[in-house]
Amino acid sequence: MIRSQVLVCGGTGCTSSGSKTLISTFEEELVKYGLQDEVKIVPTGCFGLCEKGPVVIVYPEGTFYSHVKKDDVSKIVEEHLLKGRIVNDLVYADVSEEVKEEASKAVSLNETNFYKTQRRVALRNCGVINPESIEEYIAMDGYAALGKVLTEMTPQDVIKIVTDSGLRGRGGGGFPTGRKWSFTAANSADQKYVVCNADEGDPGAFMDRSVLEGDPHCIVEAMTICGYATGATEGYIYVRAEYPIAVKRLEIAIEQAKEYGLLGENIFDSGFNFNLHVRLGAGAFVCGEETALMTSIEGNRGEPRPRPPYPAVKGLFGKPTTENNVETFANIPQIILRGAEWFASMGTERSKGTKVFALGGKIKNTGLVEIPMGTTLREIIEDIGGGIPNGKKFKAAQTGGPSGGCIPASLMDTEIDYDNLTAIGCMMGSGGLIVMDEDNCMVDIAKFFLDFTVDESCGKCSPCRIGTKRMREILDKITDGKATLEDLDKLEELANYIKQNSLCGLGQTAPNPVLATLRFFRDEYVAHIVDKKCPAGVCKALLNYSIDVDKCRGCTACARKCPVGAISGTVKKPHVIDSDKCIKCGACMDTCKFGAVVKG
Repeated sequence: MIRSQVLVCGGTGCTSSGSKTLISTFEEELVKYGLQDEVKIVPTGCFGLCEKGPVVIVYPEGTFYSHVKKDDVSKIVEEHLLKGRIVNDLVYADVSEEVKEEASKAVSLNETNFYKTQRRVALRNCGVINPESIEEYIAMDGYAALGKVLTEMTPQDVIKIVTDSGLRGRGGGGFPTGRKWSFTAANSADQKYVVCNADEGDPGAFMDRSVLEGDPHCIVEAMTICGYATGATEGYIYVRAEYPIAVKRLEIAIEQAKEYGLLGENIFDSGFNFNLHVRLGAGAFVCGEETALMTSIEGNRGEPRPRPPYPAVKGLFGKPTTENNVETFANIPQIILRGAEWFASMGTERSKGTKVFALGGKIKNTGLVEIPMGTTLREIIEDIGGGIPNGKKFKAAQTGGPSGGCIPASLMDTEIDYDNLTAIGCMMGSGGLIVMDEDNCMVDIAKFFLDFTVDESCGKCSPCRIGTKRMREILDKITDGKATLEDLDKLEELANYIKQNSLCGLGQTAPNPVLATLRFFRDEYVAHIVDKKCPAGVCKALLNYSIDVDKCRGCTACARKCPVGAISGTVKKPHVIDSDKCIKCGACMDTCKFGAVVKG
C-alpha cells in the first residue's frame, strides 16, 4: 500500500538541472531500503518556483525540498521516508516569522510567501499530477467538463457560459473568448477548425510551455469543447519545436485520449467527432500572430494576412476557425464545471479571472505565478517575487515582451488588468514580466526588444520591415553618444507611424517598448544625447573607467587582469587607466577589492 508520494518536477527548468537523474536515483534508493511498494515517485510538471529547482515535494506532509541534488536523495529516503524525520537543511520555507514560530515541522506550500496569494486555475494541475497519465488527470475531474458539455449542454449553452464568465484571450489581445467562439459558430461551412496557439515567442515567457508540460490533457479537453461549441471537427496545436518535452507530452495525451474514446468518433456516445493534430513551429516570432500561424500550418511561409476577412469567416485552409492560446483554453474546463459566476468572481470589472505571469529578471523568486486580475505590481514584485536582490532599487517592469511596455516604479501600485495597462501605454501580452533594477539602462532595454523585433520581422510590410530598422539605427546613435535631440523627435514620430500603419498586430506593437520608455524615462534618453552619459552605466560607448587614487592600494591586481594592458602603475602606488587603450570590459572593476575603480 502506498503511504507516501514523492513529486519530482519534470518541467524544462528542473529537467535541465538534473531532475531526471533524481527520479532514477530515488527509485534505486527506495529499492535499497525496501520502500518501493510503500512510496511512489511521481514526475510532474512545473511547480512554479523555478529559481529553487530541482524541486521535490513529499506527501502527505507536503514538505517542499529545493535545490535537490543527486547526493541529497539518499538522505531524503533514509531520514524522511524511512525514519519520518524531515531533512530541514533542504526545506524551502520562505514564510513570515509568525508562521515559523508556530510551525513544528515544514510548513505547507500555501503558507509560503511565493504561493499564499496565488490563485491557480490555469495551473491547477501543474506540479500536482503526472502529465503523462490520463488516469491521474481523470482523478482530478479531467474530462468531466467534456462529458457535461456533450451530454447535458447545447453548443449555444457552452458559448453562453464562456461569454458570461468574462474570459478574455490570454494571448495578449484580450478579445472576449465567448464572442470569438460565437462568430465561428454563426458561420456555416462543410469544415471548421479549432487552433491552439502554443507558439510562445516572447523573450522570458514560458507560461504556455509549462501548461503543456504539466497538464496537456487540459488543452485536449478544452479544444474538444470548443470544437463542439463552434461546430468544428478538427483541431491543430501549433507548438514551438524548441519545446520537446511539451511536444512529447501532448502527443502522449492525444494518443491516450483516443484510446479512452475521448477523441475521435462518437465521443461519449454523443455523435460528436473531433480529432487533434500537433504541428511544430520553426521558431518564427511572427507565427504567434494568428493569421501567420494558420499560414504556417498550411505549409507556407509564416506571414500575416490582411483582416478582414477574420479567421472566424476565412481561417485555416480558408474555413471558419477559432484560435486561442494555451492559457485561454486552460481555463475552459474549470469554467464549465464551476460556472461562469465562479470565474467572474475573480478579477476586476472588465478583466475576469486570473493571469499567469513568467516572473524573471532582477527578482529573487523567478518562476511562474498565477494571480487574480487586479493584483498590484507591488504585490507581485515585493510579496510573491521576494523583492529585488542585492539591495538594489526597483526601476521598472517590462510586460508583454517585444510588444509591450514598461511600468515604472512610480506606478507600482497599478492594478494589473487589460484596461489599466493599456491606459499607461503598456499591454498584458502573453504574460512575460521582466523586472529591472537601478542598474538597467532603459534606452538599452528598448534597443534590446527592438533588436528582437527587427530580426523576427517577416518583412511583408514596409512599415515594420524598414521602419523598425530605422528606429534601431537611431537608438544606436543614441547609445553611441552621436544623436541629437532632433533624432529623438524623429524616433518618436517614426514609432507612431509604424504603430498606425503596420499590417499585423506584431508590427503595430513593435514600437511599444520605445514609446513606453520615452514616456516614463525620457530623461535617460536626454542624458545620452545631451550629457553623453549613460546614467545606469551600461552603454559602453559612453563609459569611462578611472581609478580613485585615494582608494587605490597599488596591489596591481587590476593591471594584471586587464586584457589590453591599459592600466599602468607600480606596486603600492596609485594606478592609472589609459582611456585610449581601454576597451571598457569592466574586468578591472570586477577584480578590485577596494572599490577604487570608478565607472562613469
